Amino acid sequence: MSRREDLRNVAIVAHVDHGKTTLVDAMLWQSGAFREGQDVADRVMDSGDLEREKGITILAKNTSVQLGDVKLNIIDTPGHADFGGEVERGLTMVDGVLLLVDASEGPLPQTRFVLRKALAARLPVILVINKVDRPDARIGEVVDEVYELFLELEADEEQIEFPIVYTNARDGWASLEEGVEGSDLKPLMDLVINHIPAPEHEPDHPFQAYVTNLDASPYVGRLALCRVHHGTIRQGQQVAWCRVDGSIENATITNLYITEALERVDAQEAGPGEIIAVAGMPEITIGETLADREDPRPLPAIEIDEPSLSVVIGVNTSPLAGKNGGDKLTARQIKQRLERELVGNVSIRVLDTDRPDAWEVQGRGELQLAVLVETMRREGFELTVGQPHVVTRQVKGRVHEPVERLTIDTPEEWVGSITQILANRKGRLENMTNHGTGWVRMDYLVPARGLIGFRTEFLTETRGSGVMSHVFDRWEPWAGQIRTRASGSLVADRPGQTASYALQNIEERGTLFVGPAEEVYEGMVVGENTRSQDLDVNAVKEKHLTNIRSSTSDIVVRLSPKREMSLDEALEHVGEDECVEVTPDVIRMRKVHLDKNDRVRAARRAAKAS
Repeated sequence: MSRREDLRNVAIVAHVDHGKTTLVDAMLWQSGAFREGQDVADRVMDSGDLEREKGITILAKNTSVQLGDVKLNIIDTPGHADFGGEVERGLTMVDGVLLLVDASEGPLPQTRFVLRKALAARLPVILVINKVDRPDARIGEVVDEVYELFLELEADEEQIEFPIVYTNARDGWASLEEGVEGSDLKPLMDLVINHIPAPEHEPDHPFQAYVTNLDASPYVGRLALCRVHHGTIRQGQQVAWCRVDGSIENATITNLYITEALERVDAQEAGPGEIIAVAGMPEITIGETLADREDPRPLPAIEIDEPSLSVVIGVNTSPLAGKNGGDKLTARQIKQRLERELVGNVSIRVLDTDRPDAWEVQGRGELQLAVLVETMRREGFELTVGQPHVVTRQVKGRVHEPVERLTIDTPEEWVGSITQILANRKGRLENMTNHGTGWVRMDYLVPARGLIGFRTEFLTETRGSGVMSHVFDRWEPWAGQIRTRASGSLVADRPGQTASYALQNIEERGTLFVGPAEEVYEGMVVGENTRSQDLDVNAVKEKHLTNIRSSTSDIVVRLSPKREMSLDEALEHVGEDECVEVTPDVIRMRKVHLDKNDRVRAARRAAKAS
């Protein structure tokens, strides 16, 4: 096997918010990718609107920096477990990983997930302890925890002998010694060149490139992002296009691009180990192979973890459909958009239901499904989204469900209430650590359906101070019934515009989701009932005017502010017989059956079936 010593491919993997994208920013600046004084946004790799709003990486992206004679291709991966499919694809393009761990928080669930994938692929690891300047940093303990994690994941002797570098990505320095502040990131970059192996290839092997991601250009159409495994590819070359269904077609590389810093630049040819983008095949999808035309050899498909959560997405059937800024309302438009999502997102599934205007969409978690719905909303779609459900499977004749590994960091005073909440959701405490700083870390195993709606309750209980994260761990037998919501809904019993007089009376029953002068319809959820039953209310009732003077007639009605629900919160809140109405301008919750009599009949049928 020959090596390309002028090239290195590395992925940066970590738990969410441990500083991956900030580190890439610093590497780009110090390698001279930007000119002095250039106006560059923070976290320049997070280019999408949703990524900037949420402060997380959603799509894996690649960039490159030039370190002397060596070109370093860097894949910035998402840190949230719901976007694990992006991580799995990213790892197939690289020869090593930088494992970033927060100097205070230590390894968290997603750290375990990405490290398990890297070890399975036998990729060498460099441990980067980031945010070493934090006042609550506990560097020595965190390094020990990472060693323990390697042992838990059954790493061999060669894998566990990893180098360690200490960084402050925000200030742009790295050091190979604990407690010593560096001046720049040169120690980290030198370590990458010396420890991450150069791409290997067989000089006589026919050309092979594996499609791991897709992009689109307004000028040349669909782009396939590939890593060249063997051989050389040239612009205008005829190649064999090995399809997913096993067929092989001839295709021409009309455009060939490589990455320089953040720019995609034209290239005449690219050799083994290079990460490229090619155009000329409008139907190409992830998992296909580009090969030598005379000797086509398809590469094996990437194995992606199965989805664990599903929602039903359908057309908007509410009386206010089409009145809130949406211009894509039909079943055909929604189905085409979901099919388009399948092309570039290999970790979701779209299945037909017994209704022609609704589809079951399966994904890794609530956040991934919420991001898909939010993206569609911004594109002008109106749709309804049902309550999330877990995806089950049959193992030896028994129903099994996904179980998540949950890690919680919370102030000591909330430990009792959190333990009680998770006990009701069938959670099992695996480990509890008190760091002596007033904060406690708890590790739980919880059925995935027990975590639906847990985040809102958790943040309320800890007054917003708790931090939680979770990742899929295993399949276990069905744990029995879990009641995730103790409250009922306040449901409008007639259409119209809400009145302050009516809302003042309803307010005594619970929390309102609507304010005065808002359009409502029969079956729309206008609030949360303090009791467990649903309650039909008249939200449009006006105060009757008379010609008799009254000393209290001019008293101003004062209402508490309504509770604004984001899409994520609404998906967590809705009950079994409810759904979320999503439009570009407004998000509402409603009953699946708007008519009260239909709801009663549906409840009877459900009771008989169970």
